[in-house]
Amino acid sequence: MRQLFVILLALGIGMPVNAKQITFTKKGVIHYCMSGQDTLIVQTALKKHYTLSIAPYKGDKACAISYTFDDGLAEHYTLLVPQLEKRGFRGTFWICGSNINKDNENITDTTRMTWPQLREMSDNGHEISNHGWAHKNFARFPIEEIKEDIFKNDSAIFANTGVMPRTFCYPNNNKKAEGRRIAVQNRVGTRTHQRSIGSKSTLQDLEKWVNTLIETNDWGVGMTHGLTYGYDAFRNPQRLWDHLDQVKARENEIWVGTFREVASYIKEREETRLEVVNKKNTLLITPELKLDQELFVEPLTMVITGKEIKKVTVKQGKRKLPVQITDDKVLFDFDPYGGMIKVTLKIQK
Repeated sequence: MRQLFVILLALGIGMPVNAKQITFTKKGVIHYCMSGQDTLIVQTALKKHYTLSIAPYKGDKACAISYTFDDGLAEHYTLLVPQLEKRGFRGTFWICGSNINKDNENITDTTRMTWPQLREMSDNGHEISNHGWAHKNFARFPIEEIKEDIFKNDSAIFANTGVMPRTFCYPNNNKKAEGRRIAVQNRVGTRTHQRSIGSKSTLQDLEKWVNTLIETNDWGVGMTHGLTYGYDAFRNPQRLWDHLDQVKARENEIWVGTFREVASYIKEREETRLEVVNKKNTLLITPELKLDQELFVEPLTMVITGKEIKKVTVKQGKRKLPVQITDDKVLFDFDPYGGMIKVTLKIQK
């Protein structure tokens, strides 16, 4: 993350390090353009300063984890979903539509979920997404069959859940370039890396993984298939529940979000540009984001830090935004497409 400094002198005018991105008005108001990955540091004439940045992850957490589960197994609904929701977590479920049962009365495969169950999960905030209609390996089928397999599954998921899948999980983890070019179309992201959290992982292994994510400020994508049956099934799923408890205990450091949520947030942060107007203790922040608004829909978290901030009010348009103040840090979520944000700071003298 780059740190860009602006020094405000008694008249409100100073000399920036990165002069190309700063302009000055006659009244001494500073206009500053920054990317979503910059940190703006401002120092007042009274030697008090604050910083402005977009948090790397929602809520300014140290890292993010997305839990992903492949193949639409019935026990994902009966065993896993209650455990996730008990802890306030939501998961991503990559399903193959050809294996899903039509409804709860017409069960042709007792090992798979039903469309009504998937609709319920989607309504409750879980992500139901695309693993190919018939799980066709990109390396083994003609490109036209791969294309049909992907789009047919998109249509089926949308028809049965009301939500168009915007991510993709590669069948057999095969990412052949020709198929990948189709899979990424109209997506927030595709699963290109993952960490198995299944039968071969111990609780200690998973704890080490989480510690590393926190230390490196990384995004971890956990994946498995079965819980008590199927590929990579646990001997006892209690190991997974214990791991989820460990993550829950550190929720002040970890954002657990669906794959789409985290992928969208990261891309939005990378692409957002901010124009900042600094006038005394008021910041006028105008975000600009040119991504597809139907695909990239996550609010971003703004972070303002500085000593002796007593009170903050934030408005975006006519809407007053909720603000969280902890110690010397101010957090608020904003809409990167929502227009100018007015931040008024009350600072102790």
